[in-house]
Amino acid sequence: MLRQRQKGEKIEVFDPIRKRWVPLTEEEKVRQFLISYLMNEKRIPASHISVERKIIVNGLTKRYDLVVFDSAGVPAIVIECKAPHVAITQEVLTQAGRYNKTLRAPVIGVSNGKTNYFFKIDFETEAIEILPDFFI
Repeated sequence: MLRQRQKGEKIEVFDPIRKRWVPLTEEEKVRQFLISYLMNEKRIPASHISVERKIIVNGLTKRYDLVVFDSAGVPAIVIECKAPHVAITQEVLTQAGRYNKTLRAPVIGVSNGKTNYFFKIDFETEAIEILPDFFI
């Protein structure tokens, strides 16, 4: 259950990772659902999840949606979130892959709240495997 509040004309949601109130956009709903799923279903500690942080990709400053770190602080999962009306296209998959060139997490995912794709990447062989059961 998302903690929400009305602030003027806008609705905000409390982000348990950033520990602050943020505007409740359609994309933010997807992000907060995924955070809840990762923490409650996958039992990932909040301290291992990072939300909307800047990274440098090909010399440009970008902002990822979600990164899950392992206990050693190494990126384990990169997730790109989109609003439900945004189709998960090759362009969205490429965006997540581009962020992962910098982060080098073995798992990347994309979600619009309706469609979820997760992939395992072997950086040595460059093989990509679909993880159909990651998000259930």
